[in-house]
Amino acid sequence: MNKIIKPNRYKPEPSEPSRFYADLGAGIDVCLKLTMLVAFFSILSLAAIFVYDFVTQAEFFNIARIEIIGTTHITREEILLLSDLNRDRNIYELNTALAEKRIASHPWIQSVSIKRRLDSKLDISVREQTALAIVRILNTDILINSEGTPFKEYNPATDLLEKNLPVISGLDLKKIRDEYLFAGTLFDSVMDFLKTEGSGSVGQIEGNENTGVTIETKNFMNPVAAVDEKTIPIKLGFDNYKAKLKKAKKICEYIDKNFPQRTISAMDLFNIEKVFIKTKLNDTSHNTLKKGA
Repeated sequence: MNKIIKPNRYKPEPSEPSRFYADLGAGIDVCLKLTMLVAFFSILSLAAIFVYDFVTQAEFFNIARIEIIGTTHITREEILLLSDLNRDRNIYELNTALAEKRIASHPWIQSVSIKRRLDSKLDISVREQTALAIVRILNTDILINSEGTPFKEYNPATDLLEKNLPVISGLDLKKIRDEYLFAGTLFDSVMDFLKTEGSGSVGQIEGNENTGVTIETKNFMNPVAAVDEKTIPIKLGFDNYKAKLKKAKKICEYIDKNFPQRTISAMDLFNIEKVFIKTKLNDTSHNTLKKGA
């Protein structure tokens, strides 16, 4: 019986030169792919730069109109000058963040927002400071906002206010984190008073570290008080201002009703449970007594 001869399945290992050329070909292929990828992104970047330069330099995209809202104490011209928008500018070339920062450098500006519109228009929304009071330190008047933060020196010629603001004395600036601010118990008490209902008609506020808040005001509790009536000091201390103003009004009403010939010249409400008042003959009664003498 003849034996079946099976074919030899053994394959010899490739020689070293053959393996070298195979690896070399694979490396060249990878390098070519990487080169093409780098070239693709380079061309894409150049195209993006070209498009950006075209868009930001084309006169077609110049700002057609600027709308500004929210201004009272700062003019349109001042805003355009601060933001460098007082000349022809490309709307896409404008750095809005930088322009906002420059506008916000004006002391009357609390915050500002600039938005682009597709029709080449620019919207500038401004929020101005709300002046709460004037703090007088020596011969300098400083405006503070509703948070008690000083934001500019008051100039009556240029800072046109919507209403008469109370003038505060007796406070000092303190350096806090590289800023000069008002702080402390006395300042907190002054702010509490300013936010108290009924404090709006007060003209002058004097702060004292020992006695707290003293207001200089006309007899505003008396509805028939004369226009030219002199101011009177009312000492209110450090707290409980709403109740103290209410009690002061009742005392004024009582004096007006029961002692019409007299008027209050001073009042001490530091302790609401122990009130001191000082009265004097009003001018009309004083003149009548002189004539009758």
